[in-house]
Amino acid sequence: MINKVLVILTCLIFVLIGYRVLQPKNTVHQPATNAAADIVTRPTLTSTDVDNIDDIPPTYVDLGTTSTSAPTATPVLSTQPASSFSCDGRTHCSQMTSCAEATYFTNYCPNTKMDGNHDGVPCEQQWCN
Repeated sequence: MINKVLVILTCLIFVLIGYRVLQPKNTVHQPATNAAADIVTRPTLTSTDVDNIDDIPPTYVDLGTTSTSAPTATPVLSTQPASSFSCDGRTHCSQMTSCAEATYFTNYCPNTKMDGNHDGVPCEQQWCN
């Protein structure tokens, strides 16, 4: 009876270890862009702010335009374009599915090996010919 319990326990341990080994590794995923979250609002200066003008960072200095409207929103530019691609560790042309994907990876992902002649065009034999 004890042998059966030990065999079942051993099998259970191997299954759990195998499950953890076969799980995908943590990859870097780019968050989906949200235009509403990328908006920075600038506060409107009041007359009390003028007294402390030296303490205000240069981005908040009033340039002489007065407005009673709501604060303006300025979109924040991202370093990466909105795309369906994300840097997930792939580095070779054989792992790509299109020229656009290969171009994205060479432009925005580290350690890619897809532009052997360094002319800016990746995967010239497979995708971008």
